[in-house]
Amino acid sequence: MSKAETHPEIRDAVRKLCTRFPGEYWRGLDRERAYPTAFVNALTEAGWLSVLIPEEYGGAGLGISAACAVLEEIHRSGANGAACHAQMYTMGTLLRHGSEAQKDKWLPKVASGEIRLQAFGVTEPTSGTDTTRIQTFAKREGDSYVVNGSKIWISRAEHSDLMVLLCRTSPRDEAGKPSDGMSVLLVDMREAVGKGLTVRPVRTMLNHATTELFFDNMKVPAENLIGREGAGFRYILDGMNAERILIAAECIGDGRFFIDRASAYAKERSVFGRAIGENQGVQFPIARAHVQVTAASLMVDHAAALFEAGEPCGSEANMAKMTASEASWYAADVCVQTHGGFGFAEEYDIERKFRETRLYQVAPISTNLILSHVATHVLGMPKSF
Repeated sequence: MSKAETHPEIRDAVRKLCTRFPGEYWRGLDRERAYPTAFVNALTEAGWLSVLIPEEYGGAGLGISAACAVLEEIHRSGANGAACHAQMYTMGTLLRHGSEAQKDKWLPKVASGEIRLQAFGVTEPTSGTDTTRIQTFAKREGDSYVVNGSKIWISRAEHSDLMVLLCRTSPRDEAGKPSDGMSVLLVDMREAVGKGLTVRPVRTMLNHATTELFFDNMKVPAENLIGREGAGFRYILDGMNAERILIAAECIGDGRFFIDRASAYAKERSVFGRAIGENQGVQFPIARAHVQVTAASLMVDHAAALFEAGEPCGSEANMAKMTASEASWYAADVCVQTHGGFGFAEEYDIERKFRETRLYQVAPISTNLILSHVATHVLGMPKSF
């Protein structure tokens, strides 16, 4: 282990846990498009999914760098934290903006794993990443909000008890700013499914448990409103920054998985009477991948440090996510090329991880939108849209 790695005790413990879930486990799930329940339960029981929840609510009360260490090691082991990483950060909206009664009611159960809070309902079919144009609407009627609309690409909805839902409570054209008039509701999905909420799985190129949601006069108790009505957009921004930093850490783990596998194979695979790793055409791309992943990991560390210090970190979180996802994708391509035909064989786990890591140049925000953010908010150029 590098002396520069943070939280060595956490990393060692997570690595040991992941050895109980080898490649065969993940390959079986991938073929069946099944949810890794046993893996998620093991992480929950070990306390790794509640590291960001304060101790007063039953969590570890650690900073985001500790959560990054957990997710990086999960991915470096060949596993996939996407099945449960939202259990770490989705609760942040409730923690920072919920009432004391809401926090006391839900956070201890989230920390213990009794309740899964993994669904983050933001994206819609017609709005994409333009969150200000969401159309799902919640109308206040007495002691309830009545919700109508739809969401798309909502991961883990079938495996979550609660969902943080962003919806409009006043029309966009009546709001002072486009980002005004949106509110956050905490939806108890156990009560809502079949009573106004329909969940439809969306099959994709990877085993990601993603869904489309439809709301048809779904009732949510007014007491489940988080914070102030109309201020919801601001409430979810910190959660988005945490999400980007943590997913960037997963990409670092992916990148190191690919580099570990590629360098090991290059040393052991012999063609024309010599190890293929003796050839610069093989070793240089692997070395470049290592350089890029190492540089990206420093960007992730920087963004995490700013987040922990309570400093503005939107640009840094975006840049960390972009550099890490591009580094992991380059490493993935190099790893496949190094293995040749074996890189496409299921039993090597490379083709599965290749598909999984490609997602992160699209989700949770695309590379082009990150570049647009940096161009306008960092470099001061005019908006292009």
